[in-house]
Amino acid sequence: VQLQASGGGLVQPGGSLRLSCAASGFSLYYYNMGWFRQAPGEERKAISYSSSSDDSTYYDDSVKGRFTISRDNAKNTVFLQMTSLQPEDTARYYCAANPDGGYSGAYYWKQEGTYTYWGQGTQVTVSS
Repeated sequence: VQLQASGGGLVQPGGSLRLSCAASGFSLYYYNMGWFRQAPGEERKAISYSSSSDDSTYYDDSVKGRFTISRDNAKNTVFLQMTSLQPEDTARYYCAANPDGGYSGAYYWKQEGTYTYWGQGTQVTVSS
């Protein structure tokens, strides 16, 4: 079982990046997917979520309107399209899988303990 995040890098303020998270060893059809990020000196926090059962998505206020989560279950991959990036978006970004039917949805999506599988993260640095 593995989640492999990729797509991070160095980008100028106002730029865009698309992160990918490829799952292996399990099917995303049965898992809700979350993106988290951790900036230096800060705790890891949830920023986006995609439900496997009803296509609902959630965003933290810090990224709402700029980031878009999507998934391709056939390719077992989830994406995070990030636009209008700012220096405060600099962080290591992690994807995580939350089993559908358990502690999931609007109430639980920000709780790390509800996620079963985690990727290793990909670094995003926004700087001029």
